[in-house]
Amino acid sequence: MTTLTTETQSHRETENEKDPRTGPIIGAAIEVHRHLRPGLLESAYEECLCHELHLRGLNFERQVDLPVSYKGLLLGCGHKIDLIVEQQVVLELKAVEKLLPVHDAQLLTYLKLSGKRVGLLINFSTPLLTRGIKRIVL
Repeated sequence: MTTLTTETQSHRETENEKDPRTGPIIGAAIEVHRHLRPGLLESAYEECLCHELHLRGLNFERQVDLPVSYKGLLLGCGHKIDLIVEQQVVLELKAVEKLLPVHDAQLLTYLKLSGKRVGLLINFSTPLLTRGIKRIVL
């Protein structure tokens, strides 16, 4: 049986409680948010986050094609994962007024289709970035 947990990740976690897979990514996103603040398009945050991940020595893939399997047929429906970091963590970036349940569903679907277990939904349009981060673990 698959267990799904969704939680808002707090930046004030102690070092022992941080997930080593997501902690450095969240740190990079916070750095980008500190410099840019809310108000830009998602593409600007993605570009800067990629640069920050590179500066921190984290490997990532950007705009990864995600085919949909339907009755044995692989369909190229145009779905793309924003980022996959260290071949483990799926990132879905947003620049929206408020995260909605459809955004959670999108990340959950991307995790299931990609076979990854950990994902971060990051909304750069919040005044305090830590309030715009959701972590999903399958």
